[in-house]
Amino acid sequence: MRRNRIKLSGIYLGLVLAFIYLPIVFVVVYSFNGSSSTAVWKGFSLEWYQKLLQDTDIWEALKNSLILGVASCLAAAVIGTIGAVGLMKVKFRSKGVMEYISTLPIMIPEIILGMVFMAFFSLLSLPFGMVTLVIAHTAFCIPYILMMVKARMAGMDPALEEAAMDLGATPVRTFFDITLPLVMPAVLSGAMLAFAMSLDDVVISIFVNGPRLNTLPVKVYAQMKFGVTPEINALCTVMLAVTLLALAVKKLMSKINKGGTMR
Repeated sequence: MRRNRIKLSGIYLGLVLAFIYLPIVFVVVYSFNGSSSTAVWKGFSLEWYQKLLQDTDIWEALKNSLILGVASCLAAAVIGTIGAVGLMKVKFRSKGVMEYISTLPIMIPEIILGMVFMAFFSLLSLPFGMVTLVIAHTAFCIPYILMMVKARMAGMDPALEEAAMDLGATPVRTFFDITLPLVMPAVLSGAMLAFAMSLDDVVISIFVNGPRLNTLPVKVYAQMKFGVTPEINALCTVMLAVTLLALAVKKLMSKINKGGTMR
């Protein structure tokens, strides 16, 4: 009976992994397809990687996405960290309502957020472009960092800050010397998650994007209207390779740091 359960668990796990990873495998394989159609395998070729390298529009869109992601995450990190610290410090009756409102951008559908941002920027007569993109992305990135920092602060010992202030440190000095170093791992985790969400966003970017500016997800979405081309598969493969390389470097650095600590 126990063996049957183990076999069923193994089969179930295999099916789940196949469902998740087989599409990724097909994307990688067909990025090397010599045919312009993704439905027919014509042979191994690097033609689409060569075309990807020569596609200036794709690289311009990637540059815009990276600038947008970094700018919005930096702004969200500052606002989210200050907001989390403030919510943990103050005590008033409407604190729960404020915490709920601060997480609303995560719960509201992106299409509604995009329409709201578009109407708001139009009301302010603000030209659509990088500025509106940064404001919109910052707004929906803030909750990710705020929740991470708030959770980190909930596990902090308040006696550390009290001891610093008893020794003569000002609230600002206490924040930079005690609070910020302790919550920095949460800030970085939230910022990385926010960067991934910003880099991946299509819906909000379409509503607040300018006519002369393209982000990578919007560019890919526009190209996919005419069908998935091997060039898109090549782009996905390159992005997957960069992600896996970053994870490998992080894993290696963790092992090095762990080994140095043990010594």
